[in-house]
Amino acid sequence: MSQLGNVYVIDDDPAMRDSLDFLLSAAGFNVRLFDSALAFLKDLPDLALGCVVSDVRMPSMDGIELLRRLKQGPKTLPIIVMTGHGDIPLAVEAMKLGAIDFLEKPFEDERLVIMISAALSQPANHSKNESIGADIALRIASLSPRERQVMDGLVAGLSNKLIARDYNISPRTIEVYRANVMTKMQASSISELVRLAMRGGILKD
Repeated sequence: MSQLGNVYVIDDDPAMRDSLDFLLSAAGFNVRLFDSALAFLKDLPDLALGCVVSDVRMPSMDGIELLRRLKQGPKTLPIIVMTGHGDIPLAVEAMKLGAIDFLEKPFEDERLVIMISAALSQPANHSKNESIGADIALRIASLSPRERQVMDGLVAGLSNKLIARDYNISPRTIEVYRANVMTKMQASSISELVRLAMRGGILKD
């Protein structure tokens, strides 16, 4: 059942590790668990290629520092980070450091499996990246100036209320613009909108 590839789960919560182990093993991945980023880095030289799934908020070394260490190292592995609700700015920082995607807890099991499968098949999909980037650029270009302002606020982690205050308009109006942004960008969640913004070049290093 390991034909789908290796997945390295890093989380200090035993219940979360056990849950992900069950889910991903059942999906056909070869899963290895780590209770800390330090434990993962210690074993990294001996690990085969695979996908890393790491929590962001952990003691001793958090997910952001882990990404910095991996960015400096010789081995490149695709990394998906898990964040708590309201950690959008942290997730954006993680993606700037090399994470390929992120999930907000609680998340749908199927969504994680799809993400990991996509991460492990990245080399095969590399030729598609340019056309995907062009498609995202067209979606961004379809936004009105106000919709673009609202999108910038959303991917920065701001609430509707804060965006409304910044532009001196009502929160209800922001809700309308927000709905338009999500439709035009073809995003089903804020996390997906952030990912599209990263790939579209709106959020840069």
